Amino acid sequence: MLHIEKAIIVEGVYDRQRVGEVCDAFCFATDGFKIFKDREKREFIRLLAREKGLIVLTDPDRAGFLIRSHIKNIVREGEVLQAYIPEIFGKERRKAVPSAEGKLGVEGMEREALEETLRPFACGGAAADGGGITKADLFSLGLSGGKDSREKRAALCRALCLPAQLSANALIDAANAIMSKKDFLRAANSIIFDFTKIE
Repeated sequence: MLHIEKAIIVEGVYDRQRVGEVCDAFCFATDGFKIFKDREKREFIRLLAREKGLIVLTDPDRAGFLIRSHIKNIVREGEVLQAYIPEIFGKERRKAVPSAEGKLGVEGMEREALEETLRPFACGGAAADGGGITKADLFSLGLSGGKDSREKRAALCRALCLPAQLSANALIDAANAIMSKKDFLRAANSIIFDFTKIE
């Protein structure tokens, strides 16, 4: 079992149960969009960010990204790190039908995939080192502000098992949390090389 000192924020109780199977972190559920109206929950999340630091782990769909953004906006002090599960299409076992976007959420992740997502945040993991990847790095690599930058970024995200629709800023946050700058540059240069072969 992974030992993680930061608090993990998830969307629902089933997500919290799933995370509890792979790590010993304190895990708090937003109850989905209730976070937008529940002042006490927002205050508690701010407290967690100040006292422990946060890892936000939401589903890889539009709702998950809205909740991520809201949490990042409400936390004024403390640390907020972003963890992303891979985009896998399917249906959770307890549900009769797939989600609106057809993607598995945190509760539907295989144990091994969830462990791999959270391992960089465990004590001694790469997230503790802070990768040092900057917006200037993305620009110089053609992953931001250039021709085909969105497509290149999406290809890199898929290669890193991150949601393909990450913005440049979100990619920086995620990459700094899970890998060193050296590993990021190696992966990015491989994607860029593939793009130049296609042209």
